[in-house]
Amino acid sequence: MSRRRAVVLGGYGLIGSACMRALAGAGFAVTGIGRSHRAAMACDRDADWIIRDITAVTVFEWRELLEGVDVVVNAAGALQDGAGDHLDAIHVDAVTALVSAADALDLRIVQISAAGVSDHASTDFFRSKARGDARVATARDWVILRPVLVLSPEAYGGTALLRAVAALPCMQPRVLPGAQVQTVHVDDLADAVVHAARGFIPSGTIADLTEPQGQSFPDLVASIRRWQGFARPRFTPTLPGALLAAAGRVADGLGHLGWRSPLRTTALRALADGIHGDPDPWQIAGGRPCRSLDDTLASLPATRQERLYARLYLALPLAIATLSLFWLLSGIVALIDLRGAIRVLSDRAVPSWLAGLVAAGGAVADIALGLAILCKPWTRTAALGMAALSVLYLAGGLVFAPDLWADPLGPMVKVLPGIMLALLVWLTTDER
Repeated sequence: MSRRRAVVLGGYGLIGSACMRALAGAGFAVTGIGRSHRAAMACDRDADWIIRDITAVTVFEWRELLEGVDVVVNAAGALQDGAGDHLDAIHVDAVTALVSAADALDLRIVQISAAGVSDHASTDFFRSKARGDARVATARDWVILRPVLVLSPEAYGGTALLRAVAALPCMQPRVLPGAQVQTVHVDDLADAVVHAARGFIPSGTIADLTEPQGQSFPDLVASIRRWQGFARPRFTPTLPGALLAAAGRVADGLGHLGWRSPLRTTALRALADGIHGDPDPWQIAGGRPCRSLDDTLASLPATRQERLYARLYLALPLAIATLSLFWLLSGIVALIDLRGAIRVLSDRAVPSWLAGLVAAGGAVADIALGLAILCKPWTRTAALGMAALSVLYLAGGLVFAPDLWADPLGPMVKVLPGIMLALLVWLTTDER
């Protein structure tokens, strides 16, 4: 008897990758679909992948891709419109094409949506998800699962920020004290997908996946901090709502540069509204109860890697901002006093034409790198460029201005920490 086949859209995401592992463990032949070959290889080099942008797949192409497939799991999604992300295209148009293709095929669609979706929700994310769910509900065989906040061994997006806030040294800021949050273990979600894929859940089921009880957001952060093994915070300042709103607007702007920050206004508004669901419909449909927050954390090891990542998560954007500011100011100052910059070189027997070229070219390169590192697709390349150009500056100084190495203020030696900071950004920036 041939193995049943499953296709997972968004297969290298936090939820999609868990679904692929669970389905494979349950005996399915699994294929993942995503638009990034690099992300797919980083997730699982041995898995079967189809590298496609689902928003560009036509109904005819879906029929070809899904020929012989028994179940499609849609774990693809985006939080907010931004560079490369368009909510309606991902949540509605792609789903519409998929459902139209599925009408001619004998397969089940398992849609992973989100708890709280509705046509009248406060964010475009939830409203577009609701429209996508409505399209799925017109298919012949379907199940819609709506998880609450998903906790996983892997930290990504909102859960990464949650862990980073919990790990702040000496302090734990109180944010949105009125927000109530329920959680679900990623394995419980993946198990629910397998349950639905096997046909154990009736077609037409719409169910939240959630623990029975919730907690306030500050209590959730405190629980995560205890789980991480950090001492109780000495300070618990309340973060003003205006400051949080300003951070959201900045994060929205960075979204146009490719950064999918969990601080964007959509995430903050959803959190302020509360993340909660009703566990009863899932259990009535035949699903297994989801673990409580305490049981979820007890099943996830809080390793040294967890603590180190949590502490570095907020340090990385600060490092990028510092590098950008340093290189921008370096280039701008040189351009403002270009004659002075040229004189530094010409006074050391560098030909005037070469001194002018190096001073002006270096200033332009500094500004270009300072801007490029702020754009997510170019961040790693810019960081490596900063390190390489710094080494070139040091080598040039050694040849043409060796006296600067003996300067009491150490201008050349102070370049070395900048090189290491750039290399740190290059090594630690997530390419997903």
